[in-house]
Amino acid sequence: MDRYPKRIVCLTEETTETLYLLGAQDRIVGISGFTQRPPQARREKPIVSAFTSADIAKIEAQSPDLVLAFSDLQADLVRDLIARGHQVLAWNQRSLEEILNMIVVLGAIVGKSREGLELAGRLERELDSVRAKGAALPRRPKVYFEEWPDPMISGIRWVSELIEVAGGEDVFSELQTGGLARERIVTPEQVIERDPELIVASWCGKMLKPERILSRPGFENIRAVRAQRIHEIKSTLILQPGPASLTDGLRELHQHIAAAAHDND
Repeated sequence: MDRYPKRIVCLTEETTETLYLLGAQDRIVGISGFTQRPPQARREKPIVSAFTSADIAKIEAQSPDLVLAFSDLQADLVRDLIARGHQVLAWNQRSLEEILNMIVVLGAIVGKSREGLELAGRLERELDSVRAKGAALPRRPKVYFEEWPDPMISGIRWVSELIEVAGGEDVFSELQTGGLARERIVTPEQVIERDPELIVASWCGKMLKPERILSRPGFENIRAVRAQRIHEIKSTLILQPGPASLTDGLRELHQHIAAAAHDND
């Protein structure tokens, strides 16, 4: 008898992408409207939620036997679903190691233990490959990663770790363990003082407007601004704690860091 979940609702993108990569996409019966990866998911699966809110009636219409959630930001939604009698599993992965563990555990939950271990292994080898390229750079550029512009929020832990893997130095690495966004708020003065050589922005689904960064008083003196090294990485590639961040997001991040490392300003 198949005792594994058969009807799964994914309230965030990374579990949807992982289930597709595991070959368990047939078990997904609902996804988040923010899902971009894989692209076919939006064509094949009903959209039942945003990020911090959901259409409970739509979720229940799918008769799920498991709902997958992520982070403290979905705590109220998770509470409401549990109060209505649903089985909910909420992850709170913040580090690269925790992302890999999530993949392995999710594989086991859907009866794809071998596939989960294999996928985690492939992603770990990708990390090692880029880490070697980063170590070979002539220097480690100082990087400021901006997750949100107002207030200015620096990179969450897995992003900070990816910067290090890619060959850079996160100028706010001491804030990476702040799981809540308010714990990673920084000021323009702090960024100016740390003088990053590269600014990478990913504004949680909001399009980067470089002029907002360029117009900040004193930013004209930052090396990244003087050298015009301000780049955007789409949030679906870097701010989803799943396979995308460890592959496409990491590669794009390394490209920007490598270019800065070979630039003499």
